[in-house]
Amino acid sequence: MSHPPRMVLSAPVLDAPDPHALAAFYRRLLGWTVVQDEPHWVKLRPPNGGTGLSFQAEPLYKAPTWPAAADDSQQMMTHLDIEVDDLDAASAHAEATGAVLADFQADEDVRVYLDPAGHPFCLFLPEPEEPLHPDDGP
Repeated sequence: MSHPPRMVLSAPVLDAPDPHALAAFYRRLLGWTVVQDEPHWVKLRPPNGGTGLSFQAEPLYKAPTWPAAADDSQQMMTHLDIEVDDLDAASAHAEATGAVLADFQADEDVRVYLDPAGHPFCLFLPEPEEPLHPDDGP
């Protein structure tokens, strides 16, 4: 059996009417660096490397509905999960950078916010890792 070709996830891409404004929000929120800045495209990377986050211009962008609704509104197709070490401090920071706490909160251990373009993202605390049992396998 042959091996698949090398593939590395470079960055999820968020559409926005103004990718530069949305990238600036996430740059402030995450403390990441702009590594590519084009007229219709911006890419951020974490300081220590790894998967980044990109933003592209979409003039027909329509913000998703959170929570989902059984109507013709734009349904959420993806969201960002952001692990934090202090939920209250991270929430205050998110609000200070321009995030809005979503009206609907599905879980008390997770805070759902909307970025300036209306994309939902979640702040959450890490779950304690449980050791694998020898029979669990990878």
